[in-house]
Amino acid sequence: MTTVLDRFLKYVKIDSESAYSPARLPSTEGQKDFAALLAEELREIGAEEVFVAESGCLYAKLPANCEGAPAIGFCSHLDTTPEFCGRGVKPRVVKNYDGGDVVLGAEGGVMEAAKFPHLKNYVGWDLVVSDGTTLLGADDKAGIAEIMTMAEYFHDHPDERHGEIQFFFPSDEEVGCLGAKTLDKKRFAPDFAYTLDGGPLGEITYETFNAASAEVLVNGVNIHPGLSKGQMKNAVLIANKFICMLPPAETPSHTEKYEGYYHVLEIEGGVERTTMRLYLRDHDSAKFEARKARLREIAGFLNGEFGAGTVEVAVSDTYRNIREAVEPHFEIVEAAAAAMRAEGVEPFYVPMRGGTDGTVLSFEGIPCPNLCVGGHNFHGRYEYVPVQSMEKISAILVNIVKGFARR
Repeated sequence: MTTVLDRFLKYVKIDSESAYSPARLPSTEGQKDFAALLAEELREIGAEEVFVAESGCLYAKLPANCEGAPAIGFCSHLDTTPEFCGRGVKPRVVKNYDGGDVVLGAEGGVMEAAKFPHLKNYVGWDLVVSDGTTLLGADDKAGIAEIMTMAEYFHDHPDERHGEIQFFFPSDEEVGCLGAKTLDKKRFAPDFAYTLDGGPLGEITYETFNAASAEVLVNGVNIHPGLSKGQMKNAVLIANKFICMLPPAETPSHTEKYEGYYHVLEIEGGVERTTMRLYLRDHDSAKFEARKARLREIAGFLNGEFGAGTVEVAVSDTYRNIREAVEPHFEIVEAAAAAMRAEGVEPFYVPMRGGTDGTVLSFEGIPCPNLCVGGHNFHGRYEYVPVQSMEKISAILVNIVKGFARR
């Protein structure tokens, strides 16, 4: 049987970084290459109806071997974030971690134990890290490796009772759950599902942010700087003024738990034209709508100062809080918690400060809480995942499936 570590080390070396504002799906060809590799692996372990869609999304099913058990879905996304380089990943296993600083590589710097206190929880464990010049890709290739390891378990243990197991590996989650939004319910329609796109071992999430993205365009007027008094309208400075009118304490670096935020993700341009991309997040739907309204109010104020049409704001919703879709089916959350305790893992619940493809699935009639993949420090050079966490999570998935078959 291929170990979860073997799978993970192979998967992270595949370039599946997604891209913002794609003209088509998947946003990058590497995601389709990754889906094709997984499709072949699924066929080898007995999966049926294996299909890679034009969007890059991968679908498959492992047939039930007993009657009466529900069809359970498992979902992890193919892409890694474009926020930090995900190409040319060179994973390394730090065996028997000693609790000190971790040197990532000659060019990648050092992961300091004092800055990341959760490292102390893994003394004596084996950690997978990158060389620091790229992210690692545990978000979400650890999740895929754990699902695939669970699937292989049932292939290699045909006497173990299980209902139908459905698989959905969507593209472009990191740029707005775009692949999940192309969901083909003829190919993936379990009674319920779990995304594996969470954090450290034991984490369960049934609440996510409400999320939107905003495109802000600032139209300036460029005049030779030596002759521009009273005429130049500097789009860069107006954009800066827009940012300064946002609440300074409501940014990702100042908020936690149920606190929402504005995140200025990108800004580029010049005097004549400057564009910005922002993320808006809040668990509370009323506060979420107020955040969108604030952007329009700021634009209106600046247009009053600099002239109509100077600032244009376009806001688009990305996903909704899954709590309203999952709570009526809370037994699937409790089942995951029981499966963790069976492996000696104490579950804990956190409001997710983000979203998953499960937010899309949940509002397509497939209630879908989110489970841990075991990793930390996603989307950056200090990302890592303990090997033992991945092994435990693979076993937890097996327990979930077995538990519903026993029912």
